[in-house]
Amino acid sequence: MLRLDNVHAFYGPVQVLFSIDLEVNDGEIVALLGTNGAGKTTILRVISGVKHPALGDVVWNGESIKGLRPPDVLRRRIVQMPGGRGVFPGMSVQENLEVAGFSFGRDSERLRRRIEAVLEFFPLLADRRRQVAGSLSGGQQQMLTLAKSFIVEPKLLLIDELSLGLAPKIVEELLEIIIRLNRDGVAVVLVDQHVDLALSIANRAYFLERGEIRFSGPAKKLRGRDDLLRSVFLAGARA
Repeated sequence: MLRLDNVHAFYGPVQVLFSIDLEVNDGEIVALLGTNGAGKTTILRVISGVKHPALGDVVWNGESIKGLRPPDVLRRRIVQMPGGRGVFPGMSVQENLEVAGFSFGRDSERLRRRIEAVLEFFPLLADRRRQVAGSLSGGQQQMLTLAKSFIVEPKLLLIDELSLGLAPKIVEELLEIIIRLNRDGVAVVLVDQHVDLALSIANRAYFLERGEIRFSGPAKKLRGRDDLLRSVFLAGARA
């Protein structure tokens, strides 16, 4: 489905990714973990076309998508859910969903049907469709961000810091939604600061430190690598 081959990336003269090999298969949830500044978000940006690699390739269903602009990546139904609250606070829930469907162009009927399908999946938002997004709670705004990502029927969903600043109960509700989306055939790459949370739903995991992959394999094996987790987080604390 998705493959990164020997990807290197820079910000100016500073190299931030080194020889990244990563793959996501159909129907998988893959956790992408590591310390702050390890390169996790940069990998998501490379996949979504926001950041172009200096070396290496990004392959989607056999097609190289390296160098494509984000709208072209989106047309391939690769969707990135941004970190933080990815909503327009002055717009209603309905208007936020309409903006998320910009790629539908003038096909307003298709967009209408898609919004109704998404709101059926997110009944809490359906009850608040006329409410201004900025007046929603933090958890509800994150739910709206997730709903916006789902408008274009993604085949691959990239999620950056789902749990940031949210209460554990809200995080559990969002995780349940992601699991349901995954069961409907959406592959997921999940970046999150809470290792246990991400590994609890992931099939496989990658662990990064300073732009390099230190571990790749089944999520349950990483959960048992206290030595690796400890060394990575201690290194992050010293940085």
